[in-house]
Amino acid sequence: MMSNALATAETGTEAAMDGTTPMVCWFQECNKDSVDLVGGKCSSLGELINAGVRVPPGFALTTHGFRQFMRDAGIQAAVGELLTGLDHEDMDKLEEASRVIREMIESCPISIELEDLIAECYRKLSVVCCVPAVPVAVRSSATAEDLPGASFAGQQDTYLWIRGIDDVMHHVRRCISSLYTGRAIAYRIKMGFPHEQVAISVGIQKMANSFSAGVMFTVHPTNGDRSVIVIDSNFGFGESVVSGEVTPDHFVVNKVALDIMERTISTKEIAYTVDLKTQKSIAAEVPFERQNVQSIIDDEVTELAWMGKKIEKHYGRPMDIEWAIDKDLPAGGNIFILQARPETIWSNRQQAPVSTGSVSAMDYIVANLIAGKKLS
Repeated sequence: MMSNALATAETGTEAAMDGTTPMVCWFQECNKDSVDLVGGKCSSLGELINAGVRVPPGFALTTHGFRQFMRDAGIQAAVGELLTGLDHEDMDKLEEASRVIREMIESCPISIELEDLIAECYRKLSVVCCVPAVPVAVRSSATAEDLPGASFAGQQDTYLWIRGIDDVMHHVRRCISSLYTGRAIAYRIKMGFPHEQVAISVGIQKMANSFSAGVMFTVHPTNGDRSVIVIDSNFGFGESVVSGEVTPDHFVVNKVALDIMERTISTKEIAYTVDLKTQKSIAAEVPFERQNVQSIIDDEVTELAWMGKKIEKHYGRPMDIEWAIDKDLPAGGNIFILQARPETIWSNRQQAPVSTGSVSAMDYIVANLIAGKKLS
């Protein structure tokens, strides 16, 4: 329902056009080929929406909008000078350069033109979601993140439960400045990525008011088994799972039958939720009587696994997925995918050959029987 209504609210996006490149665009206008325009994260969200996967609606400040902001701020030369000659192992100098650059970016005003475009999209998103000043996640989406063979993901910032256009604008600048964290600068230097060739987009996405959330892998992250889907979950927002602050509930699901093969219910002492007074995400203690309760029911585990299979089939490779269950919506339509990126560890490893040059016929037969190969 949201995506249909949002499609009708897109009139006026063309007002963001400078020539042929938009400075803002809706997620559903993006796909996997839009990385240069909206970064890895936002292009993935658009690809999921167009593949029929349930994703909270939103829009993005594009890399063109980012570059326009940097030109308007007039700080590109100063940033380039601060980055020149840095060593990826000298963290003191990296952090000092990062601090100066981030302060410069966050103190620069957004132009009236760009601010009007972002504000109008935020207004339309609030109308579609039927929530005045809808709470959103403001998410960094760099052009070098979420790419197969790279591990840039997580190096830029995401801010949860942001509400009101002034707060959105403030956190858009913070996301842009996070392109220059000490860690991100060091990694680009180490990997040989020129700083000037890496741009950032900022996604503004309806906040899922999560009852439970977590991560899902369509390959076993421990042993590379592609026949299973692994789901980790906790109450509240997924931040506690992604950051490793809690030991989450753990489920291993058979990818074919969608049966739960393994189930580990952990003691979950911390969960992220919203403070209704400040409208901010906070870490809260899980009540003692709920700490050892399963954070998602079996039907939700099964539906998540089914969605994981669908996403993996669409991309044609193992995926690393973030998800949430929205407590404000009824069951059957309240599981949302927040992010999906290629799994980059096991999927890039070559599988070991069945035969390792065995010297005897019996070794060859045993090796193939273990692998389940038919011998002719």
